[in-house]
Amino acid sequence: MDHLEILEAEAVYIMREVAAQFTKPVLLFSGGKDSTLMIHLALRAFYPNKLPFPVMHIDTGHNFEEALIFRDELVRQHGLELIVRRVGDTIRLKKIQEEKSKLPSRNALQSVTLMDAINEFRFDCCIGGGRRDEEKARAKERIFSVRDASGAWQPSEQRPELWEVYNGLLRRAQDDRGNNTALSPLERGSAAQGNMRVFPISNWSEVDVWHYIRREKIALPSLYFAHERKCIVHEGKLVAVSEFINIEDRDTIVNTMVRYRTVGDMTCTAAVRSEAMTMDEVIYEIEHSAISERGETRMDDAISDAGMEDRKMVGYF
Repeated sequence: MDHLEILEAEAVYIMREVAAQFTKPVLLFSGGKDSTLMIHLALRAFYPNKLPFPVMHIDTGHNFEEALIFRDELVRQHGLELIVRRVGDTIRLKKIQEEKSKLPSRNALQSVTLMDAINEFRFDCCIGGGRRDEEKARAKERIFSVRDASGAWQPSEQRPELWEVYNGLLRRAQDDRGNNTALSPLERGSAAQGNMRVFPISNWSEVDVWHYIRREKIALPSLYFAHERKCIVHEGKLVAVSEFINIEDRDTIVNTMVRYRTVGDMTCTAAVRSEAMTMDEVIYEIEHSAISERGETRMDDAISDAGMEDRKMVGYF
């Protein structure tokens, strides 16, 4: 087996462990390359059957149109069960404070909508596309990562994962004597202390993802390849011109060739200048980049050194 086959086998095994250990798992989908890879791996894990869990998109309302079109086509092509929950609805119903700024990102607000959806459907496990090489806070998290009832990451509850043994046990908050007790599958849901986040591609790098996508001929949104786009330059970053940002008279709008290394909320996801229009050209650029994808393009990670850590403590993916 080569390197990619080993990573694929590990991810497929983890997907099957999720199906075996949890009663109501869900696969989180953003329309980006990592979650698209996750769909491909899940389909391979359970072929020829359909996926034994739904796919859920937490829609910020600040999406790239190309990502939404791609999402809907992927769902149609594979007959997936898609759940969409919108941050805009959460803002209206709960009157969450939306940012009043030049780039009013809804990225952090996704956590509230996600936790509402977990409680609504009583999901006991959320499968995500996080990778350890993305960001230092990601590197701390286990493949099976315990979260509490509010979705916060629990460092003290991280369990050993020796010999590829994964512990999906969820616990009741406390019994009548004040002791934690294990939940049966039928009891899982709102009675649980929390839920599990599972990251099957934790050990993949960005380059691994692209090499695998090229080998498997996996389709991606056009955003990942060089295209012409109008952007403003904000603090050295190229931000797409859209109805979601507040353009000022002093802003310079440039029309340039760009692509995206990661896809998220348009207001906090920057483009990179690029002429790479093929898989080979994209891989060459990534292999010669000294900056991680999030470090180069996710502006909300630059708010503080603990930006991702802070979001994980309020239920972020």
